[in-house]
Amino acid sequence: MAALFRQDLANVEAGLYPLPADHDGPLLTRLNRSGLFFEDLPVVHRRRESGGHSEVLSEATRGKRPRYYLQNFHFQSGGWMTDDSAQRYDTQVEVLFYGTANAIRRQALPPLSEVFAGRDQRGLRLLDVGCGTGRFLDLAKQSWPRLPCLGLDMSEAYIREAKRHLKRWGWTQLIVANGEAAPVPDASQDAVTSIFMFHELPPQVRRTVFGEFARILKPGGRLVVVDSLQRGDVPDYDGLLELFPQNFHEPYYASYIEEDFSTVARNCGLALTRSVNAFVSKIIVFDKQV
Repeated sequence: MAALFRQDLANVEAGLYPLPADHDGPLLTRLNRSGLFFEDLPVVHRRRESGGHSEVLSEATRGKRPRYYLQNFHFQSGGWMTDDSAQRYDTQVEVLFYGTANAIRRQALPPLSEVFAGRDQRGLRLLDVGCGTGRFLDLAKQSWPRLPCLGLDMSEAYIREAKRHLKRWGWTQLIVANGEAAPVPDASQDAVTSIFMFHELPPQVRRTVFGEFARILKPGGRLVVVDSLQRGDVPDYDGLLELFPQNFHEPYYASYIEEDFSTVARNCGLALTRSVNAFVSKIIVFDKQV
């Protein structure tokens, strides 16, 4: 954690991104969202004890989203499908990451600054897939306020929350869509980002989404993935990685920590540029071959 925060400060001092502004609202809003989080904890515990993780799947939701998506990830109420879930998510993630989630997200900004440097941001395009509540896009807009950004997410509730969170910014569009078939033209994006999403995708879906990223990126474009550490990245943490899916219902996590993203990327025309650890997460950077 200390190394992450030192790097975060060094990035600000180097001018890679500005000192971040907190856009999480007034104290009362934060208290209400904390209340939602604590209110759900006993229910989460009961699901964990009973193994309940499919309450989201019902006659009302069946077929409206891919089956892998209709689960109570993290054992939380509503899965990714409800407004309450969208309002408690950021508190939940910051608790899970001991207050480092936004600092981890910001580590995706330096790889973007490398490809955006010296270019008119108004003529660039950034796509964030699995944008959730819009926290990463808010950080990107703080760095490039006139950068045209598009956020995709499969949750209508999370897109509503993202629109609320990002309402101060122009040049931003948010739509409900599946990253497996993104409604974006070929070779139209200078950069694509995906934050904390890939560990919740089945292996074949990961490959499909990578293929979409390769289709969407311009030649020379950049993909930045932020997600959990994988096995062997920090050997002392390997035991924690094995326990995580049991405690938080992450059914595809065991395959994620073994995934060879370099090979997955190479098979669709993307080249691994680098991978950098950030506390319990990592930033993986790929470039589309020219």
